[in-house]
Amino acid sequence: MIERRKIVELWQRGDAAALVTLVRVEGSSYRREGARLLIAANGEYAGSISGGCLEAEVIRKAAWLVRDGAVIERYSTLFDDTAEIPYGLGCGGTVDLLIEPAGTPEFTALMQALEASLHGGSFTCESALPTAGQLLRRTIQAGDWQLATRNSSPDMVRFETAHMFREVITPPQRLLLFGAGDDSRPIVQMAALLGWHITVIDSRAQWANPERFPDAARVVRQASLHDLSLGPNDAAVIMTHSYEQDRAWLAALLPLRLRYLGLLGARHRSALLVAEAAALLGWDVARACEGLFAPVGLDLGGDGAEAIALATIAEIHACCEGKIGVSRRMTAEMVAEQVADGGASRYMQEQCAL
Repeated sequence: MIERRKIVELWQRGDAAALVTLVRVEGSSYRREGARLLIAANGEYAGSISGGCLEAEVIRKAAWLVRDGAVIERYSTLFDDTAEIPYGLGCGGTVDLLIEPAGTPEFTALMQALEASLHGGSFTCESALPTAGQLLRRTIQAGDWQLATRNSSPDMVRFETAHMFREVITPPQRLLLFGAGDDSRPIVQMAALLGWHITVIDSRAQWANPERFPDAARVVRQASLHDLSLGPNDAAVIMTHSYEQDRAWLAALLPLRLRYLGLLGARHRSALLVAEAAALLGWDVARACEGLFAPVGLDLGGDGAEAIALATIAEIHACCEGKIGVSRRMTAEMVAEQVADGGASRYMQEQCAL
């Protein structure tokens, strides 16, 4: 997502020359379909379509290749000096690149969709790829709104499937941190590197300071769930370090069934929070555990705020990408065990004694 931001920023400068999109992969590839490279007239570029093995070649030839309009260029990354397809570099696959000139209605419509997606828009883009005697055509749709560029029409989906490239352009991943302590800062920094949209919420004025979180889109001191407009694709981490606030946010957020909900804290503390939040909601503990990652983060090892941040961001990213594997999240049995052996009660007694 940070790559998309850089591409849009380069386009907004007004000197774009060509846009390259990875539209088909056979075998293995460093990048997935939909990866982009925007090239400026002076040779500056943003984005990437490989691990660095194709960019120089494409940048050098792009202006010449699109002199008569958009084209498809095929590159083999298999190491084979005898191959007819240029040019083997040992990455293990073959890629098709759509290279289109800047300034066309198709180019402008796509760039406008990419820009709008950074502000929360979601679009479906269908491109009929250029072939012999057929120019590039593109349709972009958002909900009931549809834009068909020149020579395009709503029935473009009936175009030969092999010559269609369809993609869904989604907004940046939203991450909400409920807690603005020092351990929240590296989480914000790492999430920003991924281009996520980050909101930090904390009622304590000395912590909820925008200067402490320059990479966050919003730092909020007072917020209700209505104000935050949370949706099913959002991710959230509860880490206020206040037992009462954590419990309140947990009971409020669990029913929303977010894409990711994490709870920071020791296992016995988290167990008691889950049990009490479930009771407040009238749920059984198993139902509460299904929608929660606690303790938060993958078990990567290490200690300190930065290590916890890395484990947390890694788990959120894996969950959002549908790649979550081994997690430390609790089960109902684990909660019962912690509550039954008095660990949670001892924790509360210790807190009350402080």
